[in-house]
Amino acid sequence: MNYTFFDFLQLIGALGIFIYGMKIFSDGLQKVAGSKLRAILKGMTTTRFRGIITGFATTTITQSSSTTTVMVVSFVNAGLITFVESTGVIMGANIGTTVTAWMVSIFGFKMQITPIAIMLIGIFFPFMFFGKEKLQNLAEAMIGFGILFIGLEFIKNGVPNISENPEMFAFLDQFTDFGFLSILLFVVAGTLLTLLTQSSSAASAITLVMLFQGWIDFPIAAAMVLGENIGTTVTANIAAIVGNVYAKRAARFHFVFNVFGVVWMLLLMQPFLVGIDMTMTYFSPEAGSVFDAVDEVGRANATLALSLFHTTFNVINVLLLFAFVPKIVSFVEKVQTESKTSDDKFRLQFISSGMMSSPEMSIEQARKEIELFAKLLEKMHFSFQGLFFKKQKKHEKFLKKIKKREEITDNIELEIAEYLTKISSYNLSDSATRKIRAMHSIINDMERVGDIYFQMSKTFEDMEKEGIELPKGAVEEIGEMLNVLHNAIKHVRRNLDKQNGDFDLNRAIDIEKEINIMRDQLMDKHYQRLEKKEYSNKAGFIYLDYLNRMEKIGDHLFNVSEALAGRKVKKAYSNVMDDR
Repeated sequence: MNYTFFDFLQLIGALGIFIYGMKIFSDGLQKVAGSKLRAILKGMTTTRFRGIITGFATTTITQSSSTTTVMVVSFVNAGLITFVESTGVIMGANIGTTVTAWMVSIFGFKMQITPIAIMLIGIFFPFMFFGKEKLQNLAEAMIGFGILFIGLEFIKNGVPNISENPEMFAFLDQFTDFGFLSILLFVVAGTLLTLLTQSSSAASAITLVMLFQGWIDFPIAAAMVLGENIGTTVTANIAAIVGNVYAKRAARFHFVFNVFGVVWMLLLMQPFLVGIDMTMTYFSPEAGSVFDAVDEVGRANATLALSLFHTTFNVINVLLLFAFVPKIVSFVEKVQTESKTSDDKFRLQFISSGMMSSPEMSIEQARKEIELFAKLLEKMHFSFQGLFFKKQKKHEKFLKKIKKREEITDNIELEIAEYLTKISSYNLSDSATRKIRAMHSIINDMERVGDIYFQMSKTFEDMEKEGIELPKGAVEEIGEMLNVLHNAIKHVRRNLDKQNGDFDLNRAIDIEKEINIMRDQLMDKHYQRLEKKEYSNKAGFIYLDYLNRMEKIGDHLFNVSEALAGRKVKKAYSNVMDDR
């Protein structure tokens, strides 16, 4: 045997190049897709059939079923889609993941793709530094495509030659003589291979190379593919560990669905493989049977047969189990029960499942989390308003809610900031960098809004303890100011919901002007009341404190609108107000 440890390290390096190329290719495709990918994902909330199409399309774009299923887990965790609605997407992802195997089989074994891959890198590499952002993203995808197949060529060359290393083949061959037990053994091997590489695409590529080089025969390769179908579910299950019960159910469904598919396929394995062989022999009679592939043409044909097996199995599995989805859902719900003491509503929802597969998708998740942040601020607003305009027996409840929510806003700001910092470590486009900087500014201002509501609630609590009451007119004026602030919050929420960048900054300017003018008018009334001795100096100071703090909330909300619009108009606006 002349296969050394150095040769083994070269094989590991080749695998690393392949996986790295797949990642660059996937990231580039997702950047090119951009908002179109998000539009595709919206299709998840309709029928189960559309969910299958969505899962297939998304996996084809991302080049990773794990990416799609992790996204699904995240969306279920956030309540964006239901557990039942997610099942179609998961089934579609299983079919979509077979596209990579076809790509590797056709370009990697039937064609001499390496010279073309190198040529593609040479053509597109200059566009990484010049040209528009979309062209840079396309260049990134094409360079990733090239690196992927260069890595595949290295893997093919790095796998030990059978004729030169018969001992290694003999070691592997001794596990293939146990009949059905051997099939089960290599199903487990396929599962472990996917767990080790954390990529079903990489595991499929390794299996295809082993088949092409003659290390394993066609039935054993098919068994490994079945194992890889189970192994690919692990990533989503890991992501669901920190998710809510519905996210866990979505991940468990993926596992159960794939295991059911592997079980029925194992029972029909032999006739199914014979059918695949007959199909391949019909279209490529010169290549011979895939069971007896000995020359390079026959082994290349066997890799295509394995891809056909992978696709056919997943398509039939979806068709076969489609009608039984409600039964599987019911089973998963019984296994993954809902905890009565769950505190899911107090956790982050969109980013609790970890990073998405690309910065673009991760930024989108952070944006959705910020939307929920704004919704929480609106709830704090209502609770503070309730202190003045609801019965006194409810005041304690409102004070507790504001305190609890203020603590949550602190945690939200910290966790979103850490998430954005992680995204920043990636190779970002200019627009993505601007978005992240704007988001950092937004969450800082929103956290300050939460702080101010809490501070005002503490002032109200102290006022009640000391028996200080504001005149009816002063309370009504606070109510008017709160109504304008609510308009500002609603406007921020509407702007946060917009994904196309068409932010209405003019309306934000109008609301900011209204808040400032109202603050000035109410201060005049405050001084008039002091002069007429309608309330004490202490009550007057409390009233004035409310006004100033509410005006400060308006400032922070306006800062949020500025960050969303990517424009700084506050200074110019302040100069205009000073001139008046």
